[in-house]
Amino acid sequence: MTTHDIAHSLHELCNQGHFDAAQKELFAADATSTEMDMITGNLVTTTGVEAIESKGKQFQSMIDEMHSGHAGEPKVFGNHIFMDLHIDATMKERGRVQMDEMCHYEVKDGKIISEQFYF
Repeated sequence: MTTHDIAHSLHELCNQGHFDAAQKELFAADATSTEMDMITGNLVTTTGVEAIESKGKQFQSMIDEMHSGHAGEPKVFGNHIFMDLHIDATMKERGRVQMDEMCHYEVKDGKIISEQFYF
């Protein structure tokens, strides 16, 4: 798959709410995921697609109700993909929140090798 193919598939799967399928289909086994810990403010990196899938399931378990969500049109620069993501959800511990983030993905050998989220 080319980076453009991956960007298109990622966009479609995210807009359908199939984040787990995107990880299984598009991510390398040793991919990394980096984002800011909301409590400490420190960057935290998760390594391995299984650990990334587990992190995603943990996040899903914190959602009481998903009101809406969408991914913006991806932009491809070489082997990098940038895509904005918006989620409107009621969280079990925090109430209703609107989350906007920029997602950055790096592709190598036809798979996503890293993702990083910017809030």
